[in-house]
Amino acid sequence: MATYHSSYDPEDSTTHYTSLPSQPDSGRRKSFKVVSGILLSSFLLSLPFFVILNNQYSPTSTSEILTLAPTSRGVSQGVSEKTFRDVSGGASVKYAWSNVMLTWQRTAYHFQPQKNWMNDPNDSAIWGNITWGHAVSTDLIHWLHLPFAMVPDQWYDINGVWTGSATILPEGQIMMLYTGDTDDYVQVQNLAYPANLSDPLLLDWVKYRGNPVMVPPPGIGVKDFRDPTTAWTGPQNGQWRLTIGSKIGKTGIALVYDTSNFTSFKLLDGILHAVPGTGMWECVDFYPVSTVESNGLDTSYNGPGIKHVLKASLDDNKQDHYAIGTYDPVMNKWTPDNPELDCGIGLRLDYGKYYASKTFYDQKEQRRVLWGWVGETDSESADLQKGWSSVQSIPRTVLYDKKTGTHLLQWPVKEIESLRAGDPVVKQANLQSGSIELVHVDSAAQLDIEASFEVDKAALEGTIETDVGFDCGTSGGAARRGILGPFGVVVIADQMLSELTPVYFYISKGADGRAETHFCADETRSSEAPGAAKQVYGSSVPVLDGEKYSMRLLVDHSIVESFAQGGRTVITSRIYPTKAINGAARLFVFNNATGASVTTSLKIWSLESADIRSFPLEKL
Repeated sequence: MATYHSSYDPEDSTTHYTSLPSQPDSGRRKSFKVVSGILLSSFLLSLPFFVILNNQYSPTSTSEILTLAPTSRGVSQGVSEKTFRDVSGGASVKYAWSNVMLTWQRTAYHFQPQKNWMNDPNDSAIWGNITWGHAVSTDLIHWLHLPFAMVPDQWYDINGVWTGSATILPEGQIMMLYTGDTDDYVQVQNLAYPANLSDPLLLDWVKYRGNPVMVPPPGIGVKDFRDPTTAWTGPQNGQWRLTIGSKIGKTGIALVYDTSNFTSFKLLDGILHAVPGTGMWECVDFYPVSTVESNGLDTSYNGPGIKHVLKASLDDNKQDHYAIGTYDPVMNKWTPDNPELDCGIGLRLDYGKYYASKTFYDQKEQRRVLWGWVGETDSESADLQKGWSSVQSIPRTVLYDKKTGTHLLQWPVKEIESLRAGDPVVKQANLQSGSIELVHVDSAAQLDIEASFEVDKAALEGTIETDVGFDCGTSGGAARRGILGPFGVVVIADQMLSELTPVYFYISKGADGRAETHFCADETRSSEAPGAAKQVYGSSVPVLDGEKYSMRLLVDHSIVESFAQGGRTVITSRIYPTKAINGAARLFVFNNATGASVTTSLKIWSLESADIRSFPLEKL
C-alpha cells in the first residue's frame, strides 16, 4: 500500500493558513508558459461539499407561457453544452405549466439549489456568474446552504470558476485545484485553500497569488484543458500526481502532472490513457478499488488485490463512462482489463440523465462515495418559470463487483434509510402475462422500493430464441411485448395510466439459447406536456446463476434513480407529469410478457423529506 509523504507545508500554523511564499501579485497578468500545478478530491462527511449555483435566473409568473431560451455560454467557452434543448430543437414549445405542477417537481430529499442553476459537484453554471456555491452536511442527506465559496473575480477565472477537486494532505491542509476560464477564454488550473482551517465550515477561501499553476501545454487546445482530479501519491517520497482531461483531434486523453509542493507542476511524458473516437474527456476521475475487500480505498492506494477505475465524462454525448484496469505508476500508464470495455466505448456509470460525476474517499466509513449531476430534460422556459434547475444524485457507494469482475457496484449510501417512515408496505404477487396490479402506498412521490422477480422456470428454459438484438433505447418502451418481458414496476402513474414511467427487465435469447437481461426505464409516457424529453434508457445487466431479477428504486418527485442487480446497472430518469402528481400519483407492478408468468416480492418505504435550508449564520 502507498505511504503518504509530503514535503509541502504551506503554513506555519496547523490551524491557520498564511500567504504562500513567493506569490506574485495576482492583479498583474502573467505571460503563459508551461508550468505545473496541484491536485485534488472531494471532502469528508464532516467537511463542506461544493456545488455550483447560477445567480442569474429570475423566476417569472407561472401564468405566463414563456418562449425565452438564453444562449448557453458553455460551448463558446470551450466546455460542454449543459443546457437541455427540447426534442423539437427550438424554444417555441409552449405548455401552460401551473404552480401546482411546477411546485411538485421540486425534489424532497435530493440536494439542489435554493434557486437558479446547478451543475456538477465542484463544478459550474451556464448562465450568469459561474460561481462555486457552498453547502455542508454531516450525513450526505441533510444540508445547510452557506455563502458562495468562490466567485470569478481574477483575470485567470473571470469567465468562470469551473470544475475542481480537493486534496486533504496528511498534515490536514486542504488544497483545492480548479479550472478557471481566463479573460481570453483560456482554460487554466488554479489553486485555492481555506483561509482558516480552524473554521469547521471553511467559509473563506484564498486564491493563490501565483495562479494559474498550470496552463495548456503545447499541442493542447486552449479550450481543451480542464477538470483536475484528486491527487494521489507518486512512486517517490513527497511526490503527488493528478490527471486532467483533454483531447487530441477526436481522441480523448488523460494527462498526468507531478508536483511536490502544489504550486509548481511538471507534465509527465506520455499520457495516462487515450481512446480514439471518444472526443473531449471532461471531469476525469481515477481511483483504486479492492478486488478482495468490501470497503473503499484512499486515492493513493496501490498494490496487490487492487484495480484502478478510469472514468471520463464524454463531452460529445454527455455520458459518463468507466473502465476497470491496472495502473503502473512507474510507466505512468493505465491499461484496461478488457479493451472492448475501454473507457468511452464500454460501460457507463449511469444509462440515464447523469453526467460530470465525481468520487471521494470517506475515511470515517472507509467507503468511496460517488456524486453525479442530474440536469433537467424539460424546456428552458419551464426552468425559468420555476426558478431552479438541476439536482444532485443521491450519493452512492462504489465497489468492485467481485462476481462479474467487469462491473462496479453502485448503491445509495446507507444514510438514505434514515428517511424511511415506519414499516414498509410488503407485497407479493403472481403476475400472469399481461397483468398490472396497483400497490397501495400513502404517497407515491417519495419512495424507496426494493423489488425482486422470478420468471416461470419452464417458460424461461423452454424459450429457445426470442428478441435477438433487443435494445432498450430502440425498443419502443414497455408497450413492446415479448415472450420473456417486460416485467417490473410502474412509478409516478395516474389511475388511468395516461401518464406512467415503467422501470423493468426484458429477457432476450440468442440462437445459442443464452439469455441476456436488459434493464430499462421508459419515459415515453411519463408526461403529456410537450417539450420534455421522453426517452427509453437502459442497457444489459448481468444476472448470474442463482440470482433473482432485483431492482431498487428511489422515487423523489421528478427524479427516479433505478439500481439493478445490486447496482451493476443504474439508470437516472427525469420526469415531468401533469396529472400523476400529489395525491393522484400511483404505484403499480406489472408483467407484460406474452409467454411467462412472474412472481414478485416488494418492500416499499415512504421517505420523509430531507432538511435542506440555509445555515443560521446569525447564530454563530
